[in-house]
Amino acid sequence: MEIAFVLVKCETAHEMDVMRELLKIDGVKEAHGTYGMYDLFLKVVGANHKVVSDIITKQIRKTKNVVSTTTLSTIPEQGGK
Repeated sequence: MEIAFVLVKCETAHEMDVMRELLKIDGVKEAHGTYGMYDLFLKVVGANHKVVSDIITKQIRKTKNVVSTTTLSTIPEQGGK
Protein backbone atom coordinates (compact mmCIF):
# COMPACT_ATOMS: atom_id res chain seq x y z
CA MET A 1 0.00 0.00 0.00
CA GLU A 2 1.23 3.48 -0.93
CA ILE A 3 0.30 6.61 1.03
CA ALA A 4 0.79 10.23 0.01
CA PHE A 5 -0.29 13.51 1.51
CA VAL A 6 -1.33 16.22 -0.90
CA LEU A 7 -1.47 19.94 -0.21
CA VAL A 8 -4.02 21.68 -2.44
CA LYS A 9 -4.46 25.33 -3.40
CA CYS A 10 -7.98 26.23 -4.53
CA GLU A 11 -9.60 29.18 -6.22
CA THR A 12 -10.69 31.62 -3.53
CA ALA A 13 -14.09 30.84 -1.98
CA HIS A 14 -14.28 27.36 -3.58
CA GLU A 15 -12.55 25.36 -0.86
CA MET A 16 -15.63 23.49 0.35
CA ASP A 17 -16.78 22.70 -3.20
CA VAL A 18 -13.34 21.31 -4.02
CA MET A 19 -13.23 19.30 -0.78
CA ARG A 20 -16.62 17.71 -1.52
CA GLU A 21 -15.51 16.74 -5.04
CA LEU A 22 -12.15 15.36 -3.91
CA LEU A 23 -13.76 13.18 -1.24
CA LYS A 24 -15.72 11.45 -4.04
CA ILE A 25 -12.46 10.17 -5.56
CA ASP A 26 -11.53 6.57 -4.71
CA GLY A 27 -8.26 6.71 -2.84
CA VAL A 28 -8.82 10.11 -1.19
CA LYS A 29 -9.31 8.88 2.36
CA GLU A 30 -9.26 12.18 4.24
CA ALA A 31 -9.53 15.88 3.46
CA HIS A 32 -8.99 18.72 5.92
CA GLY A 33 -9.18 22.48 5.51
CA THR A 34 -6.03 24.36 6.48
CA TYR A 35 -4.91 27.92 7.13
CA GLY A 36 -1.97 29.45 5.32
CA MET A 37 -0.46 28.85 1.91
CA TYR A 38 -2.56 25.75 1.16
CA ASP A 39 -6.31 25.34 1.48
CA LEU A 40 -6.68 21.56 1.82
CA PHE A 41 -4.63 18.67 3.20
CA LEU A 42 -5.46 15.25 1.71
CA LYS A 43 -4.52 11.69 2.54
CA VAL A 44 -4.35 9.56 -0.61
CA VAL A 45 -4.01 5.76 -0.45
CA GLY A 46 -3.53 3.30 -3.29
CA ALA A 47 -2.24 -0.19 -4.01
CA ASN A 48 1.08 1.14 -5.33
CA HIS A 49 2.95 4.25 -6.46
CA LYS A 50 1.36 4.22 -9.94
CA VAL A 51 -2.17 4.12 -8.54
CA VAL A 52 -1.48 7.03 -6.17
CA SER A 53 0.26 8.98 -8.93
CA ASP A 54 -2.71 8.50 -11.26
CA ILE A 55 -5.17 9.65 -8.57
CA ILE A 56 -3.16 12.83 -8.08
CA THR A 57 -2.34 13.67 -11.71
CA LYS A 58 -5.46 12.43 -13.48
CA GLN A 59 -8.15 13.24 -10.91
CA ILE A 60 -7.13 15.63 -8.13
CA ARG A 61 -5.23 18.07 -10.34
CA LYS A 62 -8.05 18.07 -12.91
CA THR A 63 -10.76 18.87 -10.38
CA LYS A 64 -12.50 22.16 -11.08
CA ASN A 65 -11.10 25.07 -9.00
CA VAL A 66 -7.90 23.23 -8.00
CA VAL A 67 -5.08 25.70 -8.70
CA SER A 68 -2.06 23.60 -7.70
CA THR A 69 -0.90 20.66 -5.61
CA THR A 70 2.19 19.67 -3.69
CA THR A 71 2.64 15.98 -2.95
CA LEU A 72 4.44 14.56 0.07
CA SER A 73 5.27 10.89 -0.51
CA THR A 74 5.81 8.72 2.52
CA ILE A 75 8.64 6.36 3.42
CA PRO A 76 6.95 3.04 4.29
CA GLU A 77 9.72 1.94 6.65
CA GLN A 78 9.25 5.09 8.72
CA GLY A 79 5.47 4.99 8.97
CA GLY A 80 3.55 5.06 12.20
CA LYS A 81 0.06 4.07 13.07
